[in-house]
Order: sequence, then structure tokens, then C-alpha cells
Amino acid sequence: MSAEHEALDYKPLYARIRDRLVGRLVDGQWTPGMLIPSEMELARQLGVSQGTVRKALDVMASENLLVRRQGRGTYVAVPEEGPQQFKFFRLLPDDGSRVLPESEVVRRRSAKASAMEAKMLKVPPDSQLWTVERVRFLGDEPLLVETIILPAARFPGFDEVNDLPNNIYGLYAERWGVTISAASEKLKAVAAEKNDAELLGCALGDPLIQIERIGYDLENTPSEIRVSRCNTRNAHYVSVVR
Repeated sequence: MSAEHEALDYKPLYARIRDRLVGRLVDGQWTPGMLIPSEMELARQLGVSQGTVRKALDVMASENLLVRRQGRGTYVAVPEEGPQQFKFFRLLPDDGSRVLPESEVVRRRSAKASAMEAKMLKVPPDSQLWTVERVRFLGDEPLLVETIILPAARFPGFDEVNDLPNNIYGLYAERWGVTISAASEKLKAVAAEKNDAELLGCALGDPLIQIERIGYDLENTPSEIRVSRCNTRNAHYVSVVR
């Protein structure tokens, strides 16, 4: 027996049930905002104890895939809403308030993937990509310039969406069934270039933080590149280590 098969055999039952339930998110049986069946009903469907189902749901809630609402049931989480909205957005105002910045789209275009983009998204070279550049504001103050890059094959018709919402992860989930559940980030100090200075209202050469993120879906497929160039004059980056 291979080491991989041995690891699967020793995976706790609740973890295997969790994986089966995540499959319902992946295949679209459970959609964002949907009320899922009760623990008792899921236990009946899956042929396991209610306690095993509860433990699996607890794990999914801790992963921000589900939201438990006292007296109302358990719902599929809507990406970037409720308590999970700061799972990926880690820039906060210096006054400590927790608000997501509003967005204004500056440019949209379609282009062929560069070698690096193709590698990051694991798509064939020269694949078509959608690119969106937007400025995000805290109040009236521009906080960051954000470039979002998506594989067109994964998001057909993205170019036909006229008004992109601030909560773009919610759009991915609702329209294409792509839930961004994990991300990797690289941070680097950079100097403001001409485009940054114009959009952020800072001086050429001012220090910025560049955050390069790859967003992964529930099957761990890289689905989005997001590069943010942030003016931290009145904000800071927060990382919680548990």
C-alpha cells in the first residue's frame, strides 16, 4: 500500500465527511448563502453519527466555508462577507476600524498570459487572461491600486459583466462557482511609479507595500492573481498567527 493510500486510510472519519461536504460546494450542490440540511439529516444521508457531522461542520465553519446562525441553522458562507471578510484583506486603518475599502475600476483588458502568469495560474502559455485594475478607497482617501488577473477559460463571460461589485469574490462564487478558499502572499517594499502616484495621490518614489497574492479555489487550483500596491500612510498590514 502506498504512503498516500495509508494516509487516506488513517484520515479521521469527520475529516473524510468534511471532504465529502466540500465536494458539494465544488460541484455546486451548495451555493453561497444557501441554508444547508440539518446535522440530523446530513447524518442520515451520509450514514454516520450526528456528532461526526457536527465535527465536520465545525471544521468547515472554522475555514470560513460555512456560517452558523444561532436558532436559524448553518449557511454556505458568501465570500468576503461577514466575519470572514478580513481573511484575505489585511490592510486596516491606523485607528483600528475594520472596514473593507470601496472600489473604483480604472481599466479592463484582455491579453495573452506571460510565461510567469501562465506558471502562477497553471494554464497553457499564451492563454487568454482578463485583467482589471481598480483603486480601493477608505472614505475619500485612495488606499491601494489593485490589479486582478483571471484565466478567461475559468471565467467565461467576465468581460460582459459591466458593473463589477466591490465584493468580487462573491461574484466568482455566485456566477462561476469558484470559491476562493486559500491564498499565498508575497510582500515587498517598492517605490511609487507614475501610475501609482497618479491614482494614489502620492509622490513619485514614495514607499509602498506591494502584495502579490495567488488565490486558490476549493480544489486548490490557482484561480486568481492579485497585485496590490498600497500606500500605508494611514493604514497598516495585519497578520494573525495562531
